[in-house]
Amino acid sequence: MRRFEFVEGSSSKFWEPELKGSTFIVTFGRIGTAGQRKEKEFPDEAGARREYEKKVAEKQREGYREVTAGAEAPPPPATPQKAPLLRRVPRATPTPEAVKAAADALAALRARLGWRSWEVTSRARRARRALRALGGVDPAAHPELAGTFTALMERVVVAPKEGRLPLRHALSLLGAVDAAAFLRATEVWRRAGSAVPAATALAGQATSLGEPELALRLGMLLAERPGLNGALSEEGWAKRWAELRPHVESHLSSAGGSLAAWVKGVDAGGDSHLTRRLARLEA
Repeated sequence: MRRFEFVEGSSSKFWEPELKGSTFIVTFGRIGTAGQRKEKEFPDEAGARREYEKKVAEKQREGYREVTAGAEAPPPPATPQKAPLLRRVPRATPTPEAVKAAADALAALRARLGWRSWEVTSRARRARRALRALGGVDPAAHPELAGTFTALMERVVVAPKEGRLPLRHALSLLGAVDAAAFLRATEVWRRAGSAVPAATALAGQATSLGEPELALRLGMLLAERPGLNGALSEEGWAKRWAELRPHVESHLSSAGGSLAAWVKGVDAGGDSHLTRRLARLEA
């Protein structure tokens, strides 16, 4: 059985992974103790092997050193090639007519804030479709869009009685435009403090991740609420995360970090939904 240890400062921990058929087993705890044992069943041996290799790589990135006795450690597995990160928005040339249609849709959404939720949702979907038709532009580059778009992002963190734009709708709009707009929105949310904890948390994750496009896509997943009308299913959410995860892990690894450490560093601000979503990232 392979054994890894992490000894630094007040930390003195061990971690031992083991495969038994389609079962992945780990024993872990403080050095000098028997530790705890956990088992996880997979549909097949290949699935258990993938989990084994993934967790070993994570522990090594976190600073664990292999101290396996009696034999050389097996060579590290080949790093799988990541699928390319596909465009969020199909390419298009924004015409004056399309820009005006998007501006009108944004204005209509802004005018409906504070109305019944289904009306706000309907207007948000129309606005998102109109923005996607522009091919992923930065709203700041179009005077017809800039003011209204910024005003909508500011409405994410106002009091509900003032006509708040739900965070999930704001993220759906941001998902239809250039990632630079997401960074500007997170600055607005950060300055608002804890008015909307989830928005503040997403602003923090964008800063800590340090890569606008990945931060936007991850923010969209974290804000998604499977089960709501028109939202991703849990299966769809998991598929979307599986496609994004290698890119996030690669980015964090290149900076000397890990997904596990990054997740622990994100403050959900007490938001229960965001806390659950963050936990899913490591599942």
